Amino acid sequence: MVLAIGGPPNKKRKDRWEKHINCEILSDFLFKTYFCAVEKTVPLNFKVYGETGPALVIVHGLFGSLDNWASLAKRFSNDFQVFTVDQRNHGLSTHTDEFSIDLLAEDLKAFLDERDLKKVNLIGHSLGGKTGMHLAIAHPDRVGKLVVADIAPKAYPLHHQVILDALHSLDFGELSSRKEAELLMGQRIQEPSTLQFLLKNLTWKEEGKLAWKFNLKSLTKHIQEVGKPQEGICTVETLFLRGDRSGYIHESDYQSIYQQFPFSEIHTLINCGHWLHAEQPELFYQEVSRFLA
Repeated sequence: MVLAIGGPPNKKRKDRWEKHINCEILSDFLFKTYFCAVEKTVPLNFKVYGETGPALVIVHGLFGSLDNWASLAKRFSNDFQVFTVDQRNHGLSTHTDEFSIDLLAEDLKAFLDERDLKKVNLIGHSLGGKTGMHLAIAHPDRVGKLVVADIAPKAYPLHHQVILDALHSLDFGELSSRKEAELLMGQRIQEPSTLQFLLKNLTWKEEGKLAWKFNLKSLTKHIQEVGKPQEGICTVETLFLRGDRSGYIHESDYQSIYQQFPFSEIHTLINCGHWLHAEQPELFYQEVSRFLA
C-alpha cells in the first residue's frame, strides 16, 4: 500500500515542500505523488529471463502483455537479467476498477521493492513508456536509464474508439472459435497487424468460452487516463525511439521533450509504425543495446 506521508495534504505543507525543492512545477507533481497517493498497489504477473547482469524491466503498452516482448527479452538476457511484467488490468496481473498512470507507476515501484531491485534500466512501450516516465520522475533513484518507445510526455486526444468498439462487439456467449472472433473484429479493424495484436489477448476462460485477458470494462472507463500529459522534469538519462511511420512523436515535439527530459536523445527507426519493436526488432535491439551499454 502507498500511504500518505505525514498526514493529510494541506497548503502549508505544500508551501514548505515547494521551498525545499525550489521548483513549482516539479513540486506539484511530487507533492501529488508522495502526499496524495493512497490507493493500494497490486501484484504484477512477470517472467524472468537470465540469472545474472544488471536488471532490465520491460513494460508493455495498452491492450498488450508481457508475451509481446518474449523474443526481445531473450536477446537482452545475454547482457541483463530481464523482467517482463503485465501491467494492472492486462494479461495475468490483477484486474481492478481503478486505473491511472499514477497507479501503474506505483505498482511497478512495489514490484521493484518486493524483489529488492534497487535500481533498474527500464524499457516502456506506449502506455508502458508513460509508466516508465512517471516512475523515473517520481523515483529517479530507482531508474538507471530509461527507454521510451513511441510515446511522448505530451497530452494525446482520445483515439482508441474504433478499437474499443471492436472489442466490445464480441459476444462471448455466442462465439465458438478464435476464427469467428477474427472475422467479426476484422469488419471493424482494417489493419492486419493491429487486429492480430488484439487477438493475442483472447483466452479460453473455461471450456468452450472465450474471454479477453485484459480488463476491458476498466480500460474503457478510464481510457482518458491514457492520454493525459506527463508532469515534472526527468533527471534520468532517457532514449526516445519513434517509428518513422507512426504519428505518436512528431519532430515538432522534440523541443518540449528536451525541456522536460534534459538528459534525453531521440532516434527514429525506419520502415515501422507504432509497434516498432515488433516491426523492426533488430534495429530496436541495436539502438537499445547501444544506449544501455
